[in-house]
Amino acid sequence: MRCNTDTKPARYSGSFTPPPGLRHRHVQTILSRMPLHAPVTRGRIKALLNASHEEIVECGDGVRLMGLMSARSPAARGLVIMLHGWEGSAESIYMLSAGATLLERGYDVFRLNFRDHGATHALNKGVFHSCRIDEVVNAVKAIQGRHLAPRTVLVGFSLGGNFALRVAVRAVGAGIDLDRVVAVCPVLRPRNTMQALETGLWVYRRYFLKRWRRSLAAKARSFPGRYDFGDLHRLRTLSATTEYLVTRYSGFPDLDTYLEGYAITGRALEGLDVPSRIIAAEDDPVIPARDLADLARSSALSVSLFPHGGHCGFVAGYSLRNWLDDAIADLLEAPISELRAASP
Repeated sequence: MRCNTDTKPARYSGSFTPPPGLRHRHVQTILSRMPLHAPVTRGRIKALLNASHEEIVECGDGVRLMGLMSARSPAARGLVIMLHGWEGSAESIYMLSAGATLLERGYDVFRLNFRDHGATHALNKGVFHSCRIDEVVNAVKAIQGRHLAPRTVLVGFSLGGNFALRVAVRAVGAGIDLDRVVAVCPVLRPRNTMQALETGLWVYRRYFLKRWRRSLAAKARSFPGRYDFGDLHRLRTLSATTEYLVTRYSGFPDLDTYLEGYAITGRALEGLDVPSRIIAAEDDPVIPARDLADLARSSALSVSLFPHGGHCGFVAGYSLRNWLDDAIADLLEAPISELRAASP
């Protein structure tokens, strides 16, 4: 199965062509996560933070998630619910940068934290894993019901893009009215992403393992006696650490069952009917672009694939302005017909 893939720059925001010195995939990926911004972006982020307040979202079965709401005054053009990547949070640089632009462009913005991300470890006894899709579906429904808007849009990055597309598949059945979805560098086939992390640049493995262990330590402190992560120091790889956790604490029989549980390749997106756009890079060091060919064909799904951009990078120039910020906002304003079919 294949989806339509646009390998030329999409019309909605012009081409993404970084200067030669910024084209390397690792430069793009790492720069985008550094707390450096063009002056205009810093001003936008300050406005977003000043307009933000915390909200607890009840997700059923006693599950609670926390997010940050930034509302326009008086009336917004729509509500954008944003989903971050693994071991990121509502406060991640890319969430703030894109969220600030969306707020300025006239949208209410809700930045949702997944379970155990941000400072939320004490909210729920169970530990986070990527197959907890039901609570995110319920969160999106609750947020939409609480913050009435002309339309609701999902925007996700990396694992958040994966969640956004899975929510979209379930939206109609859950009573969620989604106008569209934008998924930036979504996790496609988790097994291949894990392999890319294990065999790629060591910086990424170290980054994720360090942040993950810190998160698990916070979880153990929040629920004394419930978790024993003492053996984790012996595990040096993401695959070994993941298998240890999902088989002991999340009820999965083995690592492969878990990883396949949140893959969006194969038939996973076959029922997608919410207009959705994937933005991806051929040089992504974390998400192999070849896996895009294994997405289920759907008239609702289109892909814009660019030669450069790294993983959720898309740093446009030496001013460090992120191209994604306006590109995402442009997609929210584009006609649905354009969103459904990326032009070759």
